[in-house]
Amino acid sequence: MIYIHNKTLQDLEFPTVLEQVSEYCVTALGHEKALQISPYKTKETLLNSLQLTNEYLSSFYNDNRIPNHGFDTISKELKLLRIDNTYLEVHSLKKIVAISNTVNDIILFLKKFEDYYPTLYVHASHIEVTKVIIEKIETIVDRFGDIKDNASPLLFELRQSINNVKGKINQSFVTALNSYHTLEYLDDIRETVVDNRRVLAVKAMYRRKVKGAIMGGSKTGSIVYIEPETTLKYSRELNNLEYEAHEEEIRILKEVTNYIRPYLGLLEQYQSFLIDIDVIAAKAKYAKAMHGILPNISDDKSMFLRDAYHPLLYLTNLKKGEKTFPQTIELKQDSRIIVISGPNAGGKSITLKTVGLLQVMLQSGMLIPVHERSQVCLFDRILSDIGDNQSIENHLSTYSYRLKQMNYFLRKCNKNTLFLIDEFGTGSDPELGGALAETFLEEFYHREAFGIITTHYANLKILANELPYMLNANMLFDERTLEPLFKLVIGQAGSSFTFEVAQKNGIPYSLINRAKKKIERSKVRFDATIAKLQKERSKLEKTGASLKRNEQKKIEEADRLEEINTKIQKKLESYQELYDSNQRLIYLGQKVNDLAEKYFDNKQKRELMSELFKIVQIENSKRKKLSVKQKKVVKAKEKEVKRDVEKKVEVIRQKKKEAKKKAVEAPKPKPILKVGDRVRMEDGRAIGTLDKIEKNKAVVNYGIFTTNVSLDQLELVERVK
Repeated sequence: MIYIHNKTLQDLEFPTVLEQVSEYCVTALGHEKALQISPYKTKETLLNSLQLTNEYLSSFYNDNRIPNHGFDTISKELKLLRIDNTYLEVHSLKKIVAISNTVNDIILFLKKFEDYYPTLYVHASHIEVTKVIIEKIETIVDRFGDIKDNASPLLFELRQSINNVKGKINQSFVTALNSYHTLEYLDDIRETVVDNRRVLAVKAMYRRKVKGAIMGGSKTGSIVYIEPETTLKYSRELNNLEYEAHEEEIRILKEVTNYIRPYLGLLEQYQSFLIDIDVIAAKAKYAKAMHGILPNISDDKSMFLRDAYHPLLYLTNLKKGEKTFPQTIELKQDSRIIVISGPNAGGKSITLKTVGLLQVMLQSGMLIPVHERSQVCLFDRILSDIGDNQSIENHLSTYSYRLKQMNYFLRKCNKNTLFLIDEFGTGSDPELGGALAETFLEEFYHREAFGIITTHYANLKILANELPYMLNANMLFDERTLEPLFKLVIGQAGSSFTFEVAQKNGIPYSLINRAKKKIERSKVRFDATIAKLQKERSKLEKTGASLKRNEQKKIEEADRLEEINTKIQKKLESYQELYDSNQRLIYLGQKVNDLAEKYFDNKQKRELMSELFKIVQIENSKRKKLSVKQKKVVKAKEKEVKRDVEKKVEVIRQKKKEAKKKAVEAPKPKPILKVGDRVRMEDGRAIGTLDKIEKNKAVVNYGIFTTNVSLDQLELVERVK
């Protein structure tokens, strides 16, 4: 038997979740029922509820959307049906038709798509699908909400008579109107309506000359409203007929109501079913809004929440456009209790509330925002002590209240319990309160209970380190800025960073030193060691994250290269096909050329045609029979490959042209001239011998004469041997 105390639901802000869920209901009764959602008492009903919500959620993502379940409440109608000799009005009958149609549509839909929604179908299958109520009501009520003329022979006769009398009234009134108008007894408006009757607008001075009943007059007294005498007798007859018709309508409504009365239980089922569907749909819509899922439910006590979000915080931040940090936490037999420590404002309490609230939501049949590989288990009890519970009304201090809570915990705590305690041990003397808290924690541990606590007490951190099935954990902080990183790390206690935070907030260093001297040296060293370890852990986390990013980049690069390699391979295959095709065409061209030469020599047409025909037959035997569409595809592919090749060839040609042009344009390096070389001037023809070189000047001997010229103006003709 599962039981979760209302105090725990309040501590974890579960009522706020219910308010948000109820906003998704489309009916008033569904809204009320959603606010009353509570944890299920048995595992069977809970698992069924979770499956119902999960199936409805799936309908948002497939083409088989469940029909609309909106309805007008029929609670008043159901009360009337319980009382004898009462009858339902026409609008009530219309509501019953609407609710019957809605339920029938949903049940028939679920039957049709039983494979998609097996649990929902079973949930609806016990409700009878019948159209007798609808058919009975529709025989007497038309689509406009009026009782039909042929609802009974008497009503048909009475309404016929009413129409006839109304015709006579109009006829007699028109006769009187024309008569008195001719006599100029009527005002300009001639006629009006008083008490739903047509009356003549008679000038006051002629009122005695007009026979009939005075029905009133104008404010000024200049007009008197008179119903002509000729219409009075018909009006009385009409009143009698309308009264009889009304009595007949009531008789018909009573008859229909009596026909429906035996179906009271079914109509109650209809409304109850639609309220259930409304709440299930609201849970599913809420799950969709926060990306909730149904995780794997373990039979043993093993919980693994991966990337778990606090629902209220997640939805609030989603509206603000801010980021919410998920947490990953695991509880199992060999790590039943987790002690979270570290400075305030780091996310300890939110982490604890996230686990508690998700567990309560799950055990109330709601989906939770966690990773799909998460695993959950069920607890018989969830005990919580969260926040400052000082009670002014009961004259209880925080410590007294917490002692009462611990006493309750000790009575209820067992191996099927999950306990959640925020700031464990606070409210009393640190030494004594810490010792008592340690004793309580040991007791919970020996009872094999599961739990998460947050604390600043060093002795609780040490206890978690000593006991095999208890773990320390801390919320990571940036070692440089002391800003929270909102990430839970299991396996190591957290420093409170008491002095570091004080220094960061501008407290003078001299005061901090004095404070350090006032406490035990060993405690400062212990806290300093924890702080150092936390900083190291933070660095390792950053390094790990960096390595993951690099690994991801490498994987992406490898995928990109693989994709490029595949594309190149496909292009090579296409180029090979083009090359083979061109080679075949060249071979055919050579054969045709050989035949042409032979024909040129012997002029034998028959032999030429025979050889050509053989070549064509051989080539056609290699071809595959293709449809027009396939030929188009092949030709398009060939054209694309040719265009691709031509583009690449054009680029290569262009590069070769440019390289050749550069080679032509580039000046050849001048050879180094030596004495004895045969040379000539760059713009001359005479060849001489280089006799001497001095400071970039050369003496050239032409045989008859010598001349001095610059070395730059000479070019080599022949090297000296």
